[in-house]
Amino acid sequence: MEHAASHYYVPQPSYWPLVGSIGLFCLTGGSALLLTDHAAGGSFAMGVGLLIFVGMLCGWFGTVIMESEGGRYNDQVDGSFRWGMAWFIFSEVMFFAAFFGALFYVRHFAVPWLGGSGDKGLTHEILWPAFAATWPLLQLPDASHFTVARQAMEAAGLPAVNTLILLSSGATVTWAHWGIKSGKRRQLIAGLGLTVALGAIFIGLQAHEYWDAYTLQNLRLSSGIYGSTFFMLTGFHGAHVLIGAIMLGVVLVRSIRGHFTPTHHFAFEAASWYWHFVDVVWLGLFVTVYLL
Repeated sequence: MEHAASHYYVPQPSYWPLVGSIGLFCLTGGSALLLTDHAAGGSFAMGVGLLIFVGMLCGWFGTVIMESEGGRYNDQVDGSFRWGMAWFIFSEVMFFAAFFGALFYVRHFAVPWLGGSGDKGLTHEILWPAFAATWPLLQLPDASHFTVARQAMEAAGLPAVNTLILLSSGATVTWAHWGIKSGKRRQLIAGLGLTVALGAIFIGLQAHEYWDAYTLQNLRLSSGIYGSTFFMLTGFHGAHVLIGAIMLGVVLVRSIRGHFTPTHHFAFEAASWYWHFVDVVWLGLFVTVYLL
């Protein structure tokens, strides 16, 4: 298929941005209703918003796929897609940097200050004289307002297994990339299938870890700063694994249908970039949250 149009493709005006805005409005409005104790209306609005948003994603990306397979994109458009994906991943890097920064600040500044380090002895004596500056922070000032965890989550066990799984998935998606570049569609499909399966296993094991955290360790979002940072970092990463697995799943279906060539497969590359980004974030998360 020829993809060397002599002009930069400009799509027709689209209604998909408006549809997506309506979906996001319903989602955020429903969230606000939930926060004000209007649970029934909030849940309904969020459900409607989610359906609209998912429908927008399917419709909009479906349009882009049809345009791509129809040969409307040239190298200049391909370059625009690559820059767009690069900036999107950069925004995700900054997103996680904020959470890692919050964890760093708590561990190296806030907790030592409460413990009376440096010139903060007066703070320690006034606010919480019995406080011990240790991490993970399981000592809480008032058990009636917090959920006191029994112990911190260990790196051995499910987290270590999930690390091995994600590292393996990075290898399988790279193997799939070698397959498409060499024109081996079976290798492409097999590599993508393995990657999606490993991603699903990762999510399942993380759900099991959360169950253990709640039932065995009594660790919750309400378990002070340790519980909130643990669930925010691992939870958002798990959501990104789910998004990446969905992206690769769509690419897998397209590969089975005969899409992509050795020289025209940016959708695969974009999904694989995102997957490698998810792998790298997990390595940083595993070290800072579980090991240190």
